[in-house]
Amino acid sequence: MGLDIFTERLAHVPTGPGVYLMRDKNNRILYVGKASNLRNRLRSYFVPTHHEDLKTSVLVSEIEDFEFIVTESEQEALILECNLIKEYQPQFNSRLKDDKSYPFIKIDNSEDFPQVYITRNVQKDNAQYFGPYASAGSVRKTLSLLKKLFPYRSCTKTITGTDDRACLDFHINRCIGPCIGAADKTQYKDIIDQVVLFLKGSTNQIVNSLKDKMDQSAENLEFEKAAVIRDQLKSIEKVHEGQKVLTLRSENLDVIACSQWSDDAWIEIFFIRQGKLIGRDSYLMEVGQYDDIQGVQNAFLQQFYEVAPYIPPTVLIQNPVGDQGSHIEEFLSIKRGSSVQLYKPVRGEKRRLVEMVSNNAREALDQHKIKKFVRLNQDETAIEELQEALNLPKLPRRIECYDISNIQGTNAVGSMVVFEKARPKTSEYRRFQIKNVKGVDDYSMMKEMLTRRFKRLLDKDPSPSSSSWTSDPDLVLIDGGKGHLGVALQVFLELGVIDIPLASLAKENEELFVPYMLEPIILPRNSPALFLVQRARDEAHRFAITYHRTKRSKSTLRSTLDSIEGIGPQKRKALLKKFGSIKNIRSAEVGELSEIIGINTKLAEKIKTSI
Repeated sequence: MGLDIFTERLAHVPTGPGVYLMRDKNNRILYVGKASNLRNRLRSYFVPTHHEDLKTSVLVSEIEDFEFIVTESEQEALILECNLIKEYQPQFNSRLKDDKSYPFIKIDNSEDFPQVYITRNVQKDNAQYFGPYASAGSVRKTLSLLKKLFPYRSCTKTITGTDDRACLDFHINRCIGPCIGAADKTQYKDIIDQVVLFLKGSTNQIVNSLKDKMDQSAENLEFEKAAVIRDQLKSIEKVHEGQKVLTLRSENLDVIACSQWSDDAWIEIFFIRQGKLIGRDSYLMEVGQYDDIQGVQNAFLQQFYEVAPYIPPTVLIQNPVGDQGSHIEEFLSIKRGSSVQLYKPVRGEKRRLVEMVSNNAREALDQHKIKKFVRLNQDETAIEELQEALNLPKLPRRIECYDISNIQGTNAVGSMVVFEKARPKTSEYRRFQIKNVKGVDDYSMMKEMLTRRFKRLLDKDPSPSSSSWTSDPDLVLIDGGKGHLGVALQVFLELGVIDIPLASLAKENEELFVPYMLEPIILPRNSPALFLVQRARDEAHRFAITYHRTKRSKSTLRSTLDSIEGIGPQKRKALLKKFGSIKNIRSAEVGELSEIIGINTKLAEKIKTSI
């Protein structure tokens, strides 16, 4: 769609903030966006120049009409954008997968004897809300833990203090019995205050308060009451020990990371309160058509915190927010009532924390993919679709996928994974240590790995242990683009392999390339065949990365020990055999180190000071 069709209309679009909606020829809403200057933003879609990103170019090709809503401010535009995305679910917008209100824990302190319960209706009242949680199951687990730690009431009756008998909770110390007058409003409020502090992560404050009460009860000779508080303290401290303690002093922050696959994105969010990891949750998002990981992350930030009752002063993120960063930060700061910083750490503890959350997101998404593929039960369909898409001579019942992993050319390794009948056959996975390539040269590394593998195929070693090497694949899949495919084709030509089909999968746009075809093959986003090749590619990458990390760790360990005067190959081997890692050696006592033959106290002390 060109500028000329909308020139007159665009000239009369306001220059203030607002929200715009793009529609297709069937009047369906394709995309909802916000802008600080509506006229300039809308003009940018229809300029007669090439749009660099695929998402925008495809979107523009389908636009037949647009409309806009003027707002008072950019923040109002951002909130309206979130609401419209929820309402219309446009295909080019990323959005939270479940179209529902999320559950919260609510505590209404305006009540005489507040209850702690689940709600999906967050109101602007004086109640305290904690959440949102991904599911009611998440909330129930939290409530179950709270009920074990704090004796608040779980009934819904009107509390008069004159009931004849208490329920079972009172007799097993799970409620302090306000219904029978065993506790007054002040005593019950103390329990609710402890629940609130626990949900905020202030465990130390609760423990100190309870210790004071226990000591006071003991001084007053109220030994039964002191024993109940002692047991409660033990339970809280046990939970406290189970929380991951971080060296972040007493910081409050959220950590967000996401992993994307096809039209699904898995979001992990970890909640750090008072320097401790007190909880986590995960969300599934539906990815807008041609949206990238940055767009998915930014959409989550807006949609999650729009309903979240608490926003910490710092939110650690996996990807930079780009041009939208200042708007999102302003939106969060207004909601919080003070400054909020979105921060992508590049070093130190916070970077490691983001990496941990990112690993969790990636692992969870892998599980989701496998469940989705198994649930579809379309193994045979995937194989048939792949045969048709790649024009293969027979069904690809055995697929071998290859990947390379290295950091600046060091500890380079390759991986081969095998899928038979669309399922991983882990017994036939193989690893390759790259021996003859120095420096950063993925193509040469790929060539070395494939040459070694297919020479063994041509040798046809008859021993049972070599079945992985002697089985003919129906398809060889390379992780990479045209360049990697060209290397694989060169290896096949040099070795005389002429009857094994080749393809490569480029990650950026999930394009499949095959020899002698200039244009890539694009499989439908929800195609079982695409799920299959993505799983094979991801598995090859995972397998290569795992081997690479193992090699790198051993290499670092060796180089660290080798730099210590007096440590030779035998002593290094003995240290590794006993302790296994630098971390364990560093934490070992001098006496433990000197137990190894050849290491005296003096050398043990040198080891301790050198690593």
